[in-house]
Amino acid sequence: MIELFGMFQTIGLTFIALMVGEFLLRMFGQLFGLYTIVEERECKVYVLFGKVLGSIDEPGLHILPLKLGPAAFIVNLFGRCYTLDMRLDQQYLRSQPVNSEEGAPMGIGIWYEMWISDPVHYLFRNTDPRGSLSANVSSSTVRCLSNMPLAQMLETRHHMSQAVRNEVSPKSNEWGYRTGSVYIRKVHFRDLGMIRQIEEKVVNRLRQVTSAIRQAGANQVSVITSSAEREAAVEFARAAAIRPATLRRVLSESAATPEVNQALFEILETQRILASSAKLTLLPDKSGLLTTLLASQGQNPDPAVK
Repeated sequence: MIELFGMFQTIGLTFIALMVGEFLLRMFGQLFGLYTIVEERECKVYVLFGKVLGSIDEPGLHILPLKLGPAAFIVNLFGRCYTLDMRLDQQYLRSQPVNSEEGAPMGIGIWYEMWISDPVHYLFRNTDPRGSLSANVSSSTVRCLSNMPLAQMLETRHHMSQAVRNEVSPKSNEWGYRTGSVYIRKVHFRDLGMIRQIEEKVVNRLRQVTSAIRQAGANQVSVITSSAEREAAVEFARAAAIRPATLRRVLSESAATPEVNQALFEILETQRILASSAKLTLLPDKSGLLTTLLASQGQNPDPAVK
């Protein structure tokens, strides 16, 4: 039991010693420049006594003495290592003041991409490359897009973007900062009074168009209605014109058969009686009820009744 406990104790101490040894080895290895690790889209620039020893931008594990020579052992002690982010970056500048050819105060919103192309130039050619690039884009926008016709400024954004990019790229390349895509995202008016006037004109124009559409629709409906009424009147007139001839033909055909003729006139008489507002009293045939009613009235029958 004591031997088993001693074995576990030895294993634990060995594990702790290895962990401490690995930590110290890594710390002293980086301190004395034995190796370095470069991440994806990252660059490390080593400077010793004001002189650039070299830059490493390939990701992975690198042995510094093979890259920088014997100076790698003291570069971390007496020099400096700059770690740069090489990933693509972007920025948006809002409402850059520009005047059109007609004198309208306009605002330009411009979006652009940039990345570090030369780490050494980026570090030592300009103290603030990002701020300088932003100022350069802003000034180039004002310089290239000022005094353009208002219609062209509102429609040709692609050509304006190319003009700004061609103006900015050469200067940014000197600073080690490459300019990527440049795009004019927004063109707007900066004068509130002008904006209100344009809004009023647009609203009035929309009202005019709406009223014109309604009037055109009403006119079309009137034309359709009048056409339908005219066609209906023509058909009714034609029906009224041919009605006597049609009725005469039907009556002449029905007169050829006495039974049909008698039934037709009985139906017509019944329809006229039903259509009138007179009150009718129906009596059974040969019931003698009419004679009884006349006798009850004092034997003074109405001479009109037969």
